[in-house]
Amino acid sequence: MTHAEDVRKFLTSRRARITPEEAGLPAWGGNRRVAGLRREEVAMLAGMSIDYYIRLERGNLTGASDSVLESLGRALQLDEAETAHLFDLARASAAPPRVRRRRSPSTVRPGVQRVLDAITTAPAWVRNDRGDVLAANELGRALYLDLMAEPTSPPNNARFTFLNPKARAFYTDWERAADDIVAILRSTAGRNPYDKDLTDLVGELSTRSEEFRTRWARHDVKYHRTGRKRLHHPIVGDLDLSFEALELAADPGLRINVYTADPGTPAEDGLKVLASWVATQNAGADTGQDTGAPDAPGSNTAAQIGDPS
Repeated sequence: MTHAEDVRKFLTSRRARITPEEAGLPAWGGNRRVAGLRREEVAMLAGMSIDYYIRLERGNLTGASDSVLESLGRALQLDEAETAHLFDLARASAAPPRVRRRRSPSTVRPGVQRVLDAITTAPAWVRNDRGDVLAANELGRALYLDLMAEPTSPPNNARFTFLNPKARAFYTDWERAADDIVAILRSTAGRNPYDKDLTDLVGELSTRSEEFRTRWARHDVKYHRTGRKRLHHPIVGDLDLSFEALELAADPGLRINVYTADPGTPAEDGLKVLASWVATQNAGADTGQDTGAPDAPGSNTAAQIGDPS
């Protein structure tokens, strides 16, 4: 799919979800041949000519001013993430070829790894905007034990979620997790549609997973800055955790994700048990003893995910 087709699909899908009543327009009877708003209704709400709106919806955002995009966002009732996506699509349309070839980072600086290692009571890791897990602390590797064991390097959360059956047991609400991951990837594609690694990932998942392909066609986008994750860990069982995604200002495209448990909850106890399990695994590795548990999520996995330290 071309960039122009992505623009067209995004605008038509947003237009189709709004009824005339929701837009404050008369319904004009029930004999409407289109779902949602008509093109001329969007143009009227946005304060532009129908011809200009048709040009935009056909995928030509080149030259559209910020005020035009803002008006269009209001007419289509876009939320914050969707409005940012519309602006990203417009910027990508006007970007010179050199900028279009920009790729997401695939490594982390040693200083970032030291920050992760300094976080000792909470799982933490760094991901890029394709969902590649590039580095983690010990608890992060332990929490995402099956993801870190993926054969690809670096492991990718989208690939794990849609192609590894273990993900359905790990993510207690798998449907929501799958929706979120695809929405994040769609936002990334809007910012940089010419990232070859991202294009390859989307192509692979679209070919191998109908559930990914269906979600990708929705053109949904979302910010994933904070929230909760409900997980079922193979060692410690159910965990209900809060997460914060912190952008690395010096490394555009990278985020540190940190998970914490509410004080006094079973999840807090679960993280303590997980930390104890990690310590036992590491002690066994130091003495050369077999602990009888799965491979330690420490040194070996760190190398698999590009740990530079």
